[in-house]
Amino acid sequence: MYIAPQFSVFMVNKPGVLAQALGEFAKAKINITAITMMDSVEHGVMRVVFEKPDKAREVLSKLNMPYNETDVLCVDLANKAGALAAVAEKLSKGHINITYAYCTAGGKGGRTTGVLKLSDVKKAMKLLENHNKPSKPKAATRRSKAVRP
Repeated sequence: MYIAPQFSVFMVNKPGVLAQALGEFAKAKINITAITMMDSVEHGVMRVVFEKPDKAREVLSKLNMPYNETDVLCVDLANKAGALAAVAEKLSKGHINITYAYCTAGGKGGRTTGVLKLSDVKKAMKLLENHNKPSKPKAATRRSKAVRP
């Protein structure tokens, strides 16, 4: 779990614009941790978390694409039903609002990353600090031979 800058990149909503931007990130060897796209009549908005945000800023400036940044919480999740629900429940109990969320694609049975825009990122980190720590297995207890079937 970590805090990362998320870029909201505003793009003209026409063919080739997304491909051009993604191509430039690839040329600069900037890996994308998570991405989501949404559109409106006037423009598209790409929300993206990069492994190298400083290099991404350079590419976006070179492309002359307007963007803004906001801190998001990236949470490691098991790629299984209920993983994101468990995180949302913990945040709800801590009175933290999730403004929006999206997840990366993970391999079946593997791990994925949940990207959360929250009302209070630091408080959320405290609430979720033990989220991925495995619980201690219960010690095995032996039953006496008289009790065994």
